[in-house]
Formats: sequence, structure tokens, C-alpha cells
Amino acid sequence: MLAALAMGETHINGFLESDDCHRTLAACRALGVSIQHVKPTEVIVQGTGREGLHAARQPLDLGNSGTSMRLLAGLLCGQPFVSILTGDESLCRRPMARIIEPLARMGAVIESAQTCAPLTVRGRQPLKPLRYAMPLASAQVKSALLLAGLHADGETWLREPAVSRDHTERMLAAFGCECLRADDWLGLRGGTVLHGTTMPVPGDLSSAAFFLVGAAMVPGARLMLEKVGVNPTRTGIISLLRDMGADIRLHNPCLAGNEPLADIEIVGGRLCGIDIDSGMVPLTIDEFPALLVAAACAEGVTTLRGAAELRVKESDRLAAMAAGLRALGVEVDVWDEGMCVQGAESFTGGEVTSNGDHRIAMAFAMAGLRARSAIRIRDCRNVDTSFPGFAAMARATGLSIEVQDTALP
Repeated sequence: MLAALAMGETHINGFLESDDCHRTLAACRALGVSIQHVKPTEVIVQGTGREGLHAARQPLDLGNSGTSMRLLAGLLCGQPFVSILTGDESLCRRPMARIIEPLARMGAVIESAQTCAPLTVRGRQPLKPLRYAMPLASAQVKSALLLAGLHADGETWLREPAVSRDHTERMLAAFGCECLRADDWLGLRGGTVLHGTTMPVPGDLSSAAFFLVGAAMVPGARLMLEKVGVNPTRTGIISLLRDMGADIRLHNPCLAGNEPLADIEIVGGRLCGIDIDSGMVPLTIDEFPALLVAAACAEGVTTLRGAAELRVKESDRLAAMAAGLRALGVEVDVWDEGMCVQGAESFTGGEVTSNGDHRIAMAFAMAGLRARSAIRIRDCRNVDTSFPGFAAMARATGLSIEVQDTALP
């Protein structure tokens, strides 16, 4: 998206061939951006500048990608045309009021049914600058407002109640737009010109999390994951696994495209239950399905609080994880904003449903490493949303996994 708004050419290396990323490419092309997909992992984007986009002829279908929808809504608020953003059934249930309300303060008009997609975005040029104390820590909301702020006549300032992922701020700097800081406020000057660049994409820690958990649960296992992003606003999963007793070490740290990365080594052993502080939730939000599987194999009790946001992801992840863990013989108490998991020596095996949620599906696939009999996972076609090739990689690390029409694609 930033490459689309930049002047000149941007080379993206390490592009992920996932459905979410392909939906974003298709949306940018529909808005008039020239994109060459020269290799599976290499993309070249010819930027149009902030004023070079044009209206798409059809609604932009973003599939299951909440990130794409929220960020594009912010970007398109500063364009002098109407855009319609839609997605699959799951995405059209996810809450969008959290971006609609602040973007409306900037002068955009976003029409929706019950504040859910489809969204009709009626942009304004220029937008009004914004000073906004965000009611929840959300990297998606923050990023949507920063993208809108690029089109504002003045400075936009945001304050979060807790730290959230800062990939957008780092990437803005790589494109020539340094964010401003004043106490706990984050700012951006509207009208800043972005310039094309070379952008290497590090390995995704959210995808690596399943293999970190898998290795941690198996005593004596040893796994090395190479060139994974270890941005400190993303490493909650590493901190929490270490708190549980996991042996995790980082090797060969370096910077790539303003992002820190390293090789991650993990050695399996005995895990213990922990109390998860609510301040860790924004730093681990996508990794909780995997972490809760580890908690179910840990000695003692693990408690999670302050995680109401898990109720409004691709599925109600608190409910889905609780139901799946119970089906595998694990004692679970669940409440509005969290859950309590009583660790067990192993899983019984059985059948669970992912509710069409890719992260739920992959988390329960890892549970098979500690199951006394087979685990069957239903409704998993969305795994390719974020991790194409997951089943093949899981086999390569020693997991016995069989793909069927009704299981993992």
C-alpha cells in the first residue's frame, strides 16, 4: 500500500504467497497501480504518488483479510472518489466502528450496515488533521489512521493505551516519512512525499509461532527457524514461552528494511503454567491460539485476562479454543475477556472445528504432537489465508499430518 502511494519503483523481496497478500495486490491493481509479480517471492510496484490512484470499477474483495480492509479504508479516505470494500462472510462480521468513527472525524464518509463490511468509502481531499486518543491498542486502527494522515492538511496525532505493533511506523520511515513523537503521542505530517525503495520482508513470527510451540511441547526436540522478524512489538509469544520454561535463543541478529530479524532456536522440555498479564495481549494477539495449546500441555494452570479482542478476530477465538481443548480432554474455564487452562499430560485425540479460522486450525494441528490418538480438524480451508504450504512444512519438521478435502488444504 505504501509502495502504491510512493513516487517511483519499489522492490519487495520475501513476498508471501498467501491469499491475504494476493487480495491486497489485486486491490492495488484495481486502483490503477502497476505491479509486476516477477517471482513467487518478488514483487515490483510502480508507485502512482498520493494523487495517482483512480476509482475501481468493482467493489474491492478482500477475502478474509481484516488488515487489508482496515488499512485500505484509511488510505482511500483521502482519495476524491468512492470505493466499496467487501470480503468473505467472516470478514463481513468483524467490527469496523473502530476505524469508521475516527476517520469520520477527518472528514471522510464511510457507510456500512451495522458498522460492518461492506464499507462504502466516500473520500475527501484533503482530510482534516486528527488528534485522537485511541480507546484500545490496535495496530490495524493505528495504521489506518496514519495512512489517512498522509492525506491530511496538517499533523495527525495518535495515542494508544498500550504498545501495539509498529511495522507501519518503521515502514513509513523506510519510504521517507519519519513519524513524530511527543511524550506518549505518535504523529505524522500530512502531505509528506513517499519515495520508492527496496523492501525485504522478514519471516513472519505469527507463522513461526506454531512451530515454536510445537517444538516447545516435545521434550528433546530441537528446531531452528531462520531469518524470522523479531520486532520487539511482536515477540510476546517468545517472552511468554520463556516464562513457561521454554529454552529459546536468538542467533545472528540483524536489520532488514528497518525491521530486526534473527534465527530462532528452540529446544523442547518441561513447560509450566503462567498468569498472562493483560499488557502482553497486544504484543501476542495473533499467537494466542498456538500459545493456548502449549498451555494445555504445561504443568499447572495458565490464566489469560484482558483478551476480549480475541472475541472479534476471524472467529471468536476464546470460544473456539475452549471448545476445541475441551473436545481433546482439557479442563477449561472461559469468561468474557479470557480463560483458564488446566494443563494435561497429553491430549485424548478427537475432533475439533476451526470455525474457518486459519490460526485455530494450525494451532490444533500442533496439538497432534502430544495426542494419544489422531486429531481431526474440520473447516480449515482458510489456512492459505496466511500460511500456504503449512501442511508440507509441518511434515518436514516431523508432524504426521494428512490432508483431506474436509481438513487442512
